[in-house]
Amino acid sequence: MEVITLGNETLRIKAAPVPEVTDEIRSLIREMFIVMEKADGVGLAAPQIGLSIRLFVLKADDGIERAFINPQIIQTSPETCSYEEGCLSVPKVWEKVIRPEKITVQALNERGRPFTLEADGLLARIIQHEYDHLDGILFIDRIDPAKKAKAEEKFLKKASKKDA
Repeated sequence: MEVITLGNETLRIKAAPVPEVTDEIRSLIREMFIVMEKADGVGLAAPQIGLSIRLFVLKADDGIERAFINPQIIQTSPETCSYEEGCLSVPKVWEKVIRPEKITVQALNERGRPFTLEADGLLARIIQHEYDHLDGILFIDRIDPAKKAKAEEKFLKKASKKDA
C-alpha cells in the first residue's frame, strides 16, 4: 500500500460509500494507520491509497487514532481560521487554507457503530482536509488560483526530477 500523488485520477473522483463495515475494512483501517504513521502524516483518506471509498483515518494532537467511515459534516461554524496545510498526496507543498474553526461530523467507526463528533482546532482541520479527499478535492483547490498553479508547477517539477 502506498500513497498516490497529484496527477493520479483517483484523487479527483467522488468516492463511493462503504456498503458494509467488514473485517476487510477493519484490516484496511489498520494498514492505513501504519502507512500514515510511516509517512509522518496526521490523516489519510482511502482515495490517497487508490481506493475510491468514503473512509479516512487520522491522529490529531490528542494522540487518539480515529477512523471515519461514510462521514458527513453536518455543521460548520461561521468563524473561520487560516492554517498552513500540507498533504501526503502533494508532498513538500505547504499553503495557508481558510476553513471553518468548528465542525460537527457524523460517521461510522471501525465497528460499524454511528457516532457524532464536535471538533475544533487541529482535529476539525484534519477532518475537513480528509473529508475533501472523499469528494475529489485537494487542499490546493482551496487556495488562491495563482498560488494553486504555482504549487502544482512546483510539485510537478519535483516529480519530474525524481523520475529522471
